[in-house]
Parts: sequence; structure tokens; C-alpha cells
Amino acid sequence: MHVIFWIFASVALLALAGTVYQHLGSLRDRRIHTGHGHYVNIGRGCSVYFYEQGQGEPTILFEAGIGATHLNWRGIQDPISLVAHTIAYDRAGLGWSSPSRTPRTPGNIAAELHQMLEAAGFQPPYVLVGHSFGGLAMRRFALLYPEEVLGLVLVDPMRCEEWPPLNPAKQSQLDLGHRLIRYALPVARCGLARLLVTSLFSRAGKLSDQIAGAAGAHPRHVLGRIKTEVKKMPRKVWPAVAAHWSRPDFYAGLRSHIDSIPATVKEMQGAEPIREIPVTVLTPGKSAPLSQNQLEQIGDSVHQIMAPKSEHWIHLDEPDLVIDAIRGLIGAPPIATAAHDEPAKTFISEPELAESAVLLPVAHSAR
Repeated sequence: MHVIFWIFASVALLALAGTVYQHLGSLRDRRIHTGHGHYVNIGRGCSVYFYEQGQGEPTILFEAGIGATHLNWRGIQDPISLVAHTIAYDRAGLGWSSPSRTPRTPGNIAAELHQMLEAAGFQPPYVLVGHSFGGLAMRRFALLYPEEVLGLVLVDPMRCEEWPPLNPAKQSQLDLGHRLIRYALPVARCGLARLLVTSLFSRAGKLSDQIAGAAGAHPRHVLGRIKTEVKKMPRKVWPAVAAHWSRPDFYAGLRSHIDSIPATVKEMQGAEPIREIPVTVLTPGKSAPLSQNQLEQIGDSVHQIMAPKSEHWIHLDEPDLVIDAIRGLIGAPPIATAAHDEPAKTFISEPELAESAVLLPVAHSAR
């Protein structure tokens, strides 16, 4: 009995220590990583965090993919801010913003973005730049507030026909995301996620490698892919990305986004085309080009550009293509194309981002 008592006492003590470690780490992260941005209250107890660079007109708005934050755009925002005013932000439920108060559908997200812009005192016109799921949110924004939009750049926008309820075969991926997040939340609360993610972003990453390896070949494979993608982002944002993935709120926000995918598909499948606003769509060379019918469903003035060296994350694989598409909409000359090495062939898709983001924290628990 004494042995059992001490085992339980030790476990409870470790859990308490981990919870304190997580709480103090979260406070430190917020103090360190939010100083360069701003918060704005959009009502209902929700504060939205945004990062602003540059000046003048128009304003370039960046909308990230389903589990990503404003940090995902830093490699594009920095150079664009030299010629325009730029804003990248964290949707409610992700990054440093408050938990979401509404389902994470394009209509709700677009309305909240508009509230943020008004509350912060920003003025149109806007050029909207959205990646994947964020592309749908920007399409909805343009439909709701067309008089404020100068143009759109959609970076491999999410294709509704690939997801439930239109494609029930993908339901298993959503179910997997739910299961992983169910494990990840308590693991994050006790600080283990912080320990593992910090290891992932360190130079060695030995602890995360060992745990993913113990969990099996598939976790090792996904870990390798996520490392490849993260390394394409500016090194200066790595600590903040690690801080986001260490927080329980991240996994709760990711779950709310996954929950809203079927409603998102229903909403955008029946959306009207964007009228009289130029739209540039960037499509990965590894994917089938959007058909003429698909382009016409987006808008009546759509130009498609193929990114031959990219898969889903074009803004990480071929950032110059995205930069030039934005510059073209605002009348700035294209940048000189620099020579790039062939991008790594390993690739993590947006659905797999949800999986990989929770993989490390739950790998040990799922063994």
C-alpha cells in the first residue's frame, strides 16, 4: 500500500509541477513574443492579435491556413511591407488571439476580420491574401465587402469538393484529428507538449525524435516532413511557433477549425462568384490545375499561375511567385527572380499539419 501511495503521490507531484511549468512558460511566451504586435477588442470578450508593417495604400491583409498563424506569412510580409502597408493576424482560437466564440466558418471569420479592421481604425482598399482554408475566408470577405477590396491572391485555396460532406472519404482524416487532439489537450496542460515541441525546434531535436521513433514509423515520417516545412520559415519566428504549439489553447482552437470543415464546405460550395475584382490563384505544380469551371466559380476575373516547384505551401517553396502576384495587383514592378534550390520533396499538407501539430504531444500517450 505504501508503494502504491508513493507512486500516486509522485505522479500527482509531477503533474502539478508540469502544470506550473506550462503556466509560467505561457506567461513568459506571451511577454516575449507579442511585444511587436497589437491587440484589438472585437466584442464578446474576444481580442484579436495582429502584426503590422509598412505604410501607405493599399493595405495587404494576410489570412493563414487552418492551423497556422500570422507567423506563417513573415517571409512574404517582410518584403511586401517595403512597398505597402501590411497586416497579418491570428484568427480567434489560434496564436495569441482569444478563443473563438463562433464556429470557424469563412462567413464568421470574414465578419470578425472586418470588425478587427474597423476597431483598429484601418481603412480600405484592401488586397486579400489567403492560403488554403484562409483562401475561402478571403473569398467570403470579398463577397461581403466588395467595395473595400482591390484584389485577391489565393495561394492554393482549399478545394471544397475534396472534403466532407461532398467527399465523405476524407471523414477519416477529420476523425483522426479529433482523436489526436483529445490526447494532446491534457498533455499540453501538464507541460509535456512544451517540453517536446521545444525539443523539436532545438538544433538537435533528440527528445522529439526519440519519442516519435518509439511511437512508430508513421510518426517518424510525419515528424520528418514537419521539420522540412518549418525550416522553410524564417528562423526568427521558430521560437514563437514553438510557443504556439505548446499551448492547450492551440489544440482547442485547432479542434474548432476541424469541427467547422463540413459547414465551411456547405457555405462555400454555394457561394456566388466574386464580381469585377481581379483574383490571382496560385496552384502547385504537383496538383491538377483548377479547371475553367472551377475558376469561374471563384470569380469573373481570375488568373491562374502554376507554381512548378511547389506543393501546398507555395509561399514557403516559391515565395517570389506570391510576392510578385501581390505586387502585380498594387502596380509595383516584379522583384528580380533569384535562383532557388530545388525544394525538398517531402511535403506536409494542411490536413497533415493538424495531425503533425498534435503528433509529438500525444506520441508518448498513444504508445
